[in-house]
Amino acid sequence: MNLTWFDDFLALAATGNFSRAADERHMTQPAFSRRIRALEEWLGTELFDRRSQPARLTETGQWFRKVAQDLLAQVARVPGEARAVAEANATTLRIAATHALSFTFMPGWLRALELRTTVGPIHLRSDVLQLCESMLLQSQVQFVLSHAHPQAPGKLQEAGFPSAQIGRDVLIPVSAADDKGQALHRLGSSRSAPVQMLGYGPESGIGRILREVRGAAIDRMPVQMSFTAQLASVLRTMALDGRGMAWLPETLVRDELASGRLVQAASDDWRVELEVRLFRDRAAIGRAAEKFWEAVCE
Repeated sequence: MNLTWFDDFLALAATGNFSRAADERHMTQPAFSRRIRALEEWLGTELFDRRSQPARLTETGQWFRKVAQDLLAQVARVPGEARAVAEANATTLRIAATHALSFTFMPGWLRALELRTTVGPIHLRSDVLQLCESMLLQSQVQFVLSHAHPQAPGKLQEAGFPSAQIGRDVLIPVSAADDKGQALHRLGSSRSAPVQMLGYGPESGIGRILREVRGAAIDRMPVQMSFTAQLASVLRTMALDGRGMAWLPETLVRDELASGRLVQAASDDWRVELEVRLFRDRAAIGRAAEKFWEAVCE
């Protein structure tokens, strides 16, 4: 018996048309018919009355339809239940974090947390926000650490995943400085040429926040997008090289601002206040992860 036969059966039960069901299951009609026949032979009875068009479920077929749906739903729950059993006694925390926070915020935050509780081994996966969100949605990790903003809710906020604000940050428009310490590329300057802007790609969480909160205002300004990247660290390197202005997290450019290698390139009105949030899986995450979460929420 092959579990895929159950999906074949449900596809045919929905339409009664062998040709249409075969197309839906991405196979030829003869191959599809053989699989339905194999299922019937395994059960020892016919599931469809083939004398009518469209084919109709027999009395046994009507009973088996509910059985097939229940079995497939139970099978779909097995991986998650298996992970829950494995995680019940697991001590390693699985965290996904955006690149910027992995390099800047996370080390100090963990160090402060360890003063109040025991933090076990951690397996960190650092990536763009879109992929971090997908990891939590698929329960590949227990937690996601990312920037957030009330005006730009992400997938995890929209899906109702529990979260705790554990810090603050701010997006600052910055540029390399000229020999007088002024921004090489400044928004709102009197120069006639468009300001060269370094922007974020579509998978960037910071980019999504910037577009939602300041996008309309930026579009009204004389700017020219000269370079885009998914990572804030890449835009920092380009800004330091004098290629344009970029909105970067203060946690990422604090040292450069202090040394004057980067300077603010627009008025304070263009800054964007950010939350730093830790999201957790809605499912069971195990005793060690629950203890970690309780310490975070305190």
